[in-house]
Amino acid sequence: MDANTTDQAIKDALMARLGKVIDPELGRSVTDLGMIAGIDVAPAGTDGGRPAYDVTVRVELTVPGCPLSDTIVGNITAAIASYPDAALTPRIEVATMSEAKLADLVAGLKAERKRNPFAKPGVKTRIFAIASGKGGVGKSSVTANLAATFAALGYDTAAIDADIYGFSLPGLFGVTSQPTNLNGMLMPVTAWGVKLISIGMFAGADRAILWRGPRLQRSLEQFLSDVWWGEPDVLLLDLAPGTGDMAISVAQTLPNAELIVVTTPQPSASDVAVRAGLVALQVPMRVRGVVENMSWFDHHGERLEIFGHGGGQRVADQLTAALGHDVPLMAQLPLLPEVRERGEAGRPAVLGADGRLAGTPLAESFAGLARALMA
Repeated sequence: MDANTTDQAIKDALMARLGKVIDPELGRSVTDLGMIAGIDVAPAGTDGGRPAYDVTVRVELTVPGCPLSDTIVGNITAAIASYPDAALTPRIEVATMSEAKLADLVAGLKAERKRNPFAKPGVKTRIFAIASGKGGVGKSSVTANLAATFAALGYDTAAIDADIYGFSLPGLFGVTSQPTNLNGMLMPVTAWGVKLISIGMFAGADRAILWRGPRLQRSLEQFLSDVWWGEPDVLLLDLAPGTGDMAISVAQTLPNAELIVVTTPQPSASDVAVRAGLVALQVPMRVRGVVENMSWFDHHGERLEIFGHGGGQRVADQLTAALGHDVPLMAQLPLLPEVRERGEAGRPAVLGADGRLAGTPLAESFAGLARALMA
């Protein structure tokens, strides 16, 4: 085999290997996305008795300063270095796609989707909308920790902060960056393994938002159709408290969504939580279950029911009777200072510093809830 034939064989083998390197944001291989602009192979003698080659790979990223460029380059380097039949020394040259090439890529991706990808027949994504009758019951904390749990269990997980008025997921996940804009298509920000989008990630989000009706529904539609989500296993939506426009918009836009009602034990919370679940009588949305938050506080070995008891079961029983199908109480979660402390620090309380599920009763409770929802 002559040198040119050998070089081409190595190039072909490397392209096949690079076909398994996935862009973390777009969920496609770097070869499918046209990010590999070229590969050059040059003989470099021998190394330990094996033929050696210098390999230059020209990579074109989608945008300048791509936030995951180090990850992509690292994965490309590892794929080349693992080539078994020769000793390869990789050198990665990083550039940015031309405007024309990026426009063609985005147009192709948009053409595949064309509309809300989660409403298509046969979609595999399980969608859970987290609702509450009133604010202050820890709905967003439940959403954040449940999303982090799904991701830690290995599910491709996405979350939409659909609480337009009181968005809090960016803070709970420690997100301070904005989504990457690819010619009008947004890349969700990934934190602790979860793909996130929130109005709180955009400039001017600190101002009061007074959207109603059609404009509010359009915000949700944009989060669904103008963001490249790929094909996540799980999509969570953190709804605004109550039974207002956003809950109805979710039901209309995502009829396959399943509602999870969050309450605290006291009657003042559980009574209004029932109304949040009864939205399902007016719209095509199944109520999957109830989560009771702040059920107790452990103080020196004594379990204190600070907010009373029984609210979660009352909500479950009333919704079961009203809706005509079983709505179980799926979890009772304690009141823990670390949930607030870690959340304010930007890390869901169910995770350790390494991003894995912590070996705590709280993490075990959320893992049990996640598995039950996917059953």
